[in-house]
Amino acid sequence: MITKDTPIIEVLRSNSNAKDIFSKHGMHCIGCMGSSTETIENCAKMHGIDLDKLLAELNATIPN
Repeated sequence: MITKDTPIIEVLRSNSNAKDIFSKHGMHCIGCMGSSTETIENCAKMHGIDLDKLLAELNATIPN
């Protein structure tokens, strides 16, 4: 499960759909140097994104 404390890079490495979800929200994290250290929460705050909605979308793409 992806949480607010999960590093962006971990999500990008483990979830093939994450890039598209981040891009949809205006978070172009692939090329961002902060992606290796920033958490989902920090990045969502920086971009003015609804954290709960983002987490729900990311977690919905994880196979059971």
